[in-house]
Amino acid sequence: MVLTTSEINKLLDNAKLRHTKQRAQLAKILFKAENRHFMAEQLLKEARTAGHTISLATIYNTLHQFRSAGLLRQVIVEPGKVYFDTNTEPHHHFYIEDDGELLDVERKEVEISTLPEIPKDCNIQEMDVIIRLRKK
Repeated sequence: MVLTTSEINKLLDNAKLRHTKQRAQLAKILFKAENRHFMAEQLLKEARTAGHTISLATIYNTLHQFRSAGLLRQVIVEPGKVYFDTNTEPHHHFYIEDDGELLDVERKEVEISTLPEIPKDCNIQEMDVIIRLRKK
């Protein structure tokens, strides 16, 4: 499914983001299909393949703006390796280290029975589980 210009405008409006050419171009690439996981460099390649002239810095800025607006989640699998996820519902992940693939795991499939005591001046904001896998 390809988003129309009016659908992209509505998406940006609902997220309270100003309309820019780059945001519209990236939204059209990101939100056209099923939920997906990607790195900024992958999105840059897709944008350039689609004929868009855009820098990696603009990609990162836009992704962080989309994340802050609730359109994306950020998944840090290791220092320096950051994925973005179009599935913003609470869930966990399998990370296949061999090929860098990230797969969704429904929250109900992971049971956490106890947690260490948290500092008295803190509340749990969110909890993400990344289960690292290697192929046999």
